[in-house]
This record gives sequence, C-alpha cells and structure tokens, in this order.
Amino acid sequence: MFFSFDGLDGVGKSTQAQLLAQWLRDEGYEVVQCRDPGSTKVGEKVRDLLLDTRAVISLRAEALLYMAARAQMVEEIIAPALRSGKVVVSDRFLLSNVVYQGHAGGLDVDMLWRLGEIATAGVRPDVTFLLDMDPAAAAGRLDRPLDRMEQKGDAFRQRLRQGFLAEAARPDSRIVVISAEGSIEAVQQRIRAAAARALH
Repeated sequence: MFFSFDGLDGVGKSTQAQLLAQWLRDEGYEVVQCRDPGSTKVGEKVRDLLLDTRAVISLRAEALLYMAARAQMVEEIIAPALRSGKVVVSDRFLLSNVVYQGHAGGLDVDMLWRLGEIATAGVRPDVTFLLDMDPAAAAGRLDRPLDRMEQKGDAFRQRLRQGFLAEAARPDSRIVVISAEGSIEAVQQRIRAAAARALH
C-alpha cells in the first residue's frame, strides 16, 4: 500500500505523514517513509537546488528536476518497499509536479502526467491525502524563511489550490480531500479513517 500526502505549504503534510506512519507501525505494518523530492543522495541534492532562493531555474527544467529526483526515489526506495509488502508513506509525489508546474505554472498538465508515468515506471499512490485549506491561512502557518517555491506569492497559491481540487475531481484520481482545518489530532483522525478504509 502506497500513501502520499499533498497540498499547499503550511497545511501540515509532514506532521500528518509522520503521525500516520507511526499509527500504521502501531497497527503492525512495516512502514517506509520518504519525501519528494529527497530521500536519496541524488534526490536531496536536487531538492537543495530546487528550493535554493538564489537559483534561477526555468519552468521546464524545474519540472524535469522534480521528475528526476522522483525517478531515483521510486527506483531506490518505493518500488523495493512495495515489492516486499511494506507500506510507503510519502510527503508529496507526482501530483505536486502536475499542480505546481502545470496548473499554477502553465505547463501542459497532461504532458506532466505522461512524463510522470515514465519517471515513476507507472508506480502511483493507492491513496493521496490532499490536505486542503484556505491559501492565506496556510501561508500564515509558515513561521520560517520561505524557500524558492514558497516565495511565489498569493495568486500562485490560489492557483495551486484550484489545481489540487481540479485533480481531486477527476474520476480516476485516487485523491481523498481532507480538511486541514482544526487541531492536528482532528485532522489525523480524518486521515486514519480514510487510510483504514483503503487498507481493508
């Protein structure tokens, strides 16, 4: 089983992914956690480049860098874990690429899905938890220096939210929209209920 988390920066993806992984371990599952981009030597180097506020990266190059980091992560971490029967919990996956560089950035969405299919060798999450909340509220939670992707402004964040919800509305999306409003515990209970349905 492969779970991924997605949504705007500030909605609590990393916290909720960590809590779900711990709950799954408590339930007796072997769990492998990863973050996209990252989790491999190649991926972490690419991540540093992509989030560097001094980097000037064209949109197409940005999309391909994310794809390259993800290809390495699938090959090195996700595919072996799934083959051995483990549960994978990923902080972001291909959906981010499609929404950030496609819906919000302007690249062709279907082209990005096709590129993603190649980069991941067809590996895709069984369930993606889309943590959804008002973009201004999510931005208000970021109490640290913003990285290159987070500095793109309010209009960009609005397009991101619209893009995420548009992808969730596709009939074959495997995306579960979870309200990120409320306490960490309340959001986690919503996620666990959806995860339990998927596991059984």
